[in-house]
Amino acid sequence: MNAQEAIEQFLHGQIECWNNGDKEGFFEHYRRVSPAGLSIEYVGRPLPTDPWQILQGMWENQQPRFRVEVKETIINGEEAACHHRNALRDGSGGIETIELYRFQGGRLSVRYFIKA
Repeated sequence: MNAQEAIEQFLHGQIECWNNGDKEGFFEHYRRVSPAGLSIEYVGRPLPTDPWQILQGMWENQQPRFRVEVKETIINGEEAACHHRNALRDGSGGIETIELYRFQGGRLSVRYFIKA
């Protein structure tokens, strides 16, 4: 599997697990692509620095409420940019995000831009 295929597998797989409520699968996708380290940043917001704590909080607080709809995914080399609509599961609205992923040497860096 080449780098682009691995990135595509991660991006699509983690969304599928999120939408289907597969917590173990969701976390496994992150563990698989980040054996040398993971960093997560919500741009403009101070958050805990432990990326696994951030993912756990996302899962506990957001997964029951939101389903992710992929609007656009662009992969260039070791980086990806994704436009997602985080749709409320009750159909009452949603939140737009731009998510930037950098895959380098077994490390994954993620930056979330959330439209207010």
